[in-house]
Amino acid sequence: MHVERPHFLVVSGRRLALVVASVVLLGASIQAHAAPVLVSGPSPFAPGCNGAPQSGTNYPNAEVEPFLAVDPTEGDHLIGVWQQDRWSDGGANGLLTGVSWDGGRTWFRTFAHFSRCAGGNPRNGGDYERASDPWVTFSPDGTAHQIGLSLKNSLIDSAILVSRSTSGGFFWSDPIALKIDSGDPNILNDKESITADPGHPRFVYAVWDRLDATQPLIQGPTWFSRTTNGGRSWEPARIIFDPGFDAQTIANQIAVLPDGTLVDLFTLITDESTDTPGLFVAIIRSQDKGRTWSKPIIVNTLESIGVVDVETDEPVRTGDIIPMIAIDPKSGVLSVVWQDARFSGGVRDGIVYSRSADGGLTWSKPIQVNQAPRVQAFTASVAASPDGTVAVTYYDFRKDTPDPATLLTNVWEVTSRDGGKTWRETAVSRSFDMRTAPDARGFFVGDYEGLVARAGSFEPFFVKANSGDLDNRTDVFTIALDLEMEAAGDWHEESNASPQHARERVRSHRESPRFVK
Repeated sequence: MHVERPHFLVVSGRRLALVVASVVLLGASIQAHAAPVLVSGPSPFAPGCNGAPQSGTNYPNAEVEPFLAVDPTEGDHLIGVWQQDRWSDGGANGLLTGVSWDGGRTWFRTFAHFSRCAGGNPRNGGDYERASDPWVTFSPDGTAHQIGLSLKNSLIDSAILVSRSTSGGFFWSDPIALKIDSGDPNILNDKESITADPGHPRFVYAVWDRLDATQPLIQGPTWFSRTTNGGRSWEPARIIFDPGFDAQTIANQIAVLPDGTLVDLFTLITDESTDTPGLFVAIIRSQDKGRTWSKPIIVNTLESIGVVDVETDEPVRTGDIIPMIAIDPKSGVLSVVWQDARFSGGVRDGIVYSRSADGGLTWSKPIQVNQAPRVQAFTASVAASPDGTVAVTYYDFRKDTPDPATLLTNVWEVTSRDGGKTWRETAVSRSFDMRTAPDARGFFVGDYEGLVARAGSFEPFFVKANSGDLDNRTDVFTIALDLEMEAAGDWHEESNASPQHARERVRSHRESPRFVK
C-alpha cells in the first residue's frame, strides 16, 4: 500500500524526531489542565485550491466540527480531526488532523488526502473539491483510522473515503473509497462515522446514511462497510437498515460492547416530506461483527426545536438531530445524549441523557442534565470511563446579555459517578461571541464535538469562536479538566419564539444545497 506524506510537511527519519522534539519544546511552558490549549492554526490551504468554481461563501481559517480519539496503547497519544475553511453551503476545503503525544499540551498538524486542497488528485483517490464530517478512531494495536465525506462537481458527486495511519498520525495512506456516487444530483452520502473494534485490531466499522431522491419520496437507509484486515482493504458497502420511502436515518455511530456486540445509534426520521416528521433516537445491534443486524430498537423520541439568538431570531446550527453514544469499556453500560425541548414544555432545547445496562435492549427514562435549564443548551457530546464515570459536554447561552450585537456562548461539562443520579458541572471555556462563527444555515461550530475519557479525566475537543475576528472566526481547542472544579451557576431565562419545523432542521444538516429544499 502506498503511503503519502503530509502535503505541507517534508520529514523523514531523524528529521521526524527533530520535528516531534521541537513541537514538544514549543509547548513546554504550557501547564497541563490550566487553560484550553489551541489545537488549530492558520489554514494551510491556498485560495482557489478546490480546482473548480464554487458556490457559497468560504470562511478561510474557520475550523468547525472536531472529533477526538485516544490511543489505547499510549494514553498521552491523541489524534483529532476537524473541517478546515468551512463553506456556507456544505463542506470545507479539507479535513485537518492534529496529533499530540503529550496528552494534548502540544499539537502537530497534518492531513489525509480527502480533497484537492489537502493534496488529493485522480492518482491518489482524493480528487474532490470539498470534504466534511470528519471522524477518527484507534484500533487496539495503535493503528489510527479516519473517515470523511468528500464532494465535488459543485457538490453533485459524493464519496465516503477512509485512510489509516501506522505512524501515529504523522503519515496517512491514500484514501480508499467505500462508496462513490457520481453525476447524480439526487444522491448524497452523508454523516459517516468510523469505529475500530477494541477487541480485534483487524476489524473496523464504517457507517453512514445515503439519501436517494430519485423517487417522489426520499429514501435514506443506513449503509455499512467493514475491514477485516486492519484497513488494508474494505468489504463492499451495503444497506444494513432501510426505513423505507419518505424516511431516513442520520448520525449513525457504532459502539462495541465488551462481548463484541455492535450497537449502531442513529436518528430515525419518518414522514420526512411533511412539516412534522417523526424523530426518534434508535439503535440496531449485530452479534456477528456486522454480518447481520437486528430490527430497530427505539431509545426515545427526539423532541428538539432548534436554537436561535433570542434577540434577533437568527438560527444557530447545532446538533439538534445528532444524538451521541458512549460505552463504559468495563461494564458495557451505554450512555446516549441528545438535544431536546421536552423538559421546558417545548420552548427551549436542553440536553437529555438515557442509559442502557443490557446492551441497548432497554433504556432508562431521559433526564435533563444541562445545569442552567432556563437557557438554550445544545450540541452535546458524551464519554464514559472504566470507573463508571460519565461526562457530557454542551454549549449554552447563560452568560448572554440583551445586546443583539453579540451572542455570548460557553462550553460546559457535567459528570456523574452514580449512574446519572447526580451531576457536577465544570466550566470548559470562557464566553465567546457565537455571531462570529461561520454562517452555514445558522451560526455554526459543528453538528458534533469531541470528548474522550483519558487518564482519570475527560478531554473535550471543541470549537469556539474568536469573538470579532472575521479573518480567523473559529479555532479548535482542548482541555483536560479537574473534575473537582465547579462552575458558576448564574443565568437568565430564554424562550425560543421561532422554533423551526423539524423538516427544516433535518434538511439544514445535509452537506449539499440540492437536498436542503
